[in-house]
Amino acid sequence: MKVFLMVNNWVGSRVLRWMLERETCCLVGVALHPPELRQCDTALRTALADFPAERIFDASALKTRAARERIAALKPEAGVSAYFGYILGERFRALFPRGIFNLHPAMLPYNRGAHPNVWSIVEGTPAGVTVHLVDGGVDTGPIVAQRETPVYPTDTGAALYHRLERDSLELFRDTWPTVEAGTYVTREQPPDEGTEHKAADLATIDELNPDAHMRVGDVINILRARTFPPYPSSYITVDGKRVFVRVELDEDVE
Repeated sequence: MKVFLMVNNWVGSRVLRWMLERETCCLVGVALHPPELRQCDTALRTALADFPAERIFDASALKTRAARERIAALKPEAGVSAYFGYILGERFRALFPRGIFNLHPAMLPYNRGAHPNVWSIVEGTPAGVTVHLVDGGVDTGPIVAQRETPVYPTDTGAALYHRLERDSLELFRDTWPTVEAGTYVTREQPPDEGTEHKAADLATIDELNPDAHMRVGDVINILRARTFPPYPSSYITVDGKRVFVRVELDEDVE
């Protein structure tokens, strides 16, 4: 199968390496985030060391006519998006007769969009990983496969994020052979269920008011969900300055 891959992050780099090694996959092109937005840059560049430079695309330019024409000339059959941060428009999606398959670290229909690891902890929604077909919405396409990831009382946002990464890679490796064989079965996401968040939604939970009345459990969940060093955490404001708060959670072991 001729595949066009769109990747970022540790998961994207591992998917890229795995796809390059598959004899049943012909990787015709790869799109990467611009350097300033790219994660795991060294791993991605190392994996692509022997890949033709003219078939590596700037993800921020995929919506242009020139990029679409170049990709169309490669005659891709399917697209794969793994931890990719760009919305794929209708004209771009039309380049792939077998569709674009997205790997999203959430138990869809819950936590569409940004930071699923945070909102599963804060809102108590199911955590998991999903492979789905890309449609015109944000993580709204038909589900191909998914797997739930447990959320433990000692989880921080960082701990859950890394577990979702591992589960994402495992689910993709287990699912992709069914895509190649055409034996996968999809199911629609329920239209009246689920949650969605934008990156900007973190601002609604990050600043904590020391004088507010809140359930202790809610405060702990916010603090642990936003504990992900070196990234900023939740904070209080004291004398006009932000004081960031992170937590450490240990389970009692007898």
